[in-house]
Amino acid sequence: MTVRNNEERTGARFKPDPPPTPDTPTQTNEPAGLRFVVPTEAVELPSRGDFYPEGHPLHNQDTLEIRHMTAKEEDILTSRTLLKKGTAIDKLLQSVIADKKVNVDDLLVGDKNALIVATRIAAYGADYATRVTCPACSESNDYSFDLDDSKVIYPDSENSEFEFEQTDNNTFKVTLPKTGFVVELRLLTGRDEKWLTKAMEQKRKNKMSETTLTDQIRLFTVSVNGVTDKLTLNEFVNTLPATDSRYLRNAYKTLTPNLDLRQEFSCPECGTDTTMEVPFTADFFWPKS
Repeated sequence: MTVRNNEERTGARFKPDPPPTPDTPTQTNEPAGLRFVVPTEAVELPSRGDFYPEGHPLHNQDTLEIRHMTAKEEDILTSRTLLKKGTAIDKLLQSVIADKKVNVDDLLVGDKNALIVATRIAAYGADYATRVTCPACSESNDYSFDLDDSKVIYPDSENSEFEFEQTDNNTFKVTLPKTGFVVELRLLTGRDEKWLTKAMEQKRKNKMSETTLTDQIRLFTVSVNGVTDKLTLNEFVNTLPATDSRYLRNAYKTLTPNLDLRQEFSCPECGTDTTMEVPFTADFFWPKS
């Protein structure tokens, strides 16, 4: 308690208040009981930290701690500027990641997906109600997915339909069925995703043909038969037979540590039962209730 000197103003001698008693609680500037600690939890990384280089904060780390969302993060999600730029989700993840040495752009895509799902579950629960389109009859219906019903995909040479060799540089080599070329692949990061999105937007803005599939192949292709020259690799992608192109994309998807969010969907209109990937729509972080 700070003692004010009132003698000059009133001429009276200052008399301090008596010490507090159980019936006279001490006055403070902070309301009692309003000191909050934001809960945290450890998220399992699909990569297990195996595919980050030495020196990366997630090298050999199989989990990453995140804080639960607060009103601060909801402000991020409703920021018109961030939504327009398409950076709201990245800003949200960067805010909830406890270890500030971890940069969202440097996260492997599968690990980033795991953090997005874990953040959503911690904030709004595992029940994800959204609108989906039946692949059989094209009718749209409201459907609810259980985000807890997921499993981790990890590259396993013994149980994979694609034969591959993992290198010491955390890349993979696969042999294409038609041309027989040996293609070395790397796993994409959040920064690569941003590049793909920006490239697609620029081509759309300039009314150019979209080349999303070939752009992705260019990004994850490190070498072909040991050749790393960019011009040669670009020509390789442009002349790749469709059979090999499809094989390469499916191999990359299988080799990427990720969350498997496929769930059973039963269409109430036509009765078709199928497996559907959980869609990341606007309802994901903006639930209606």
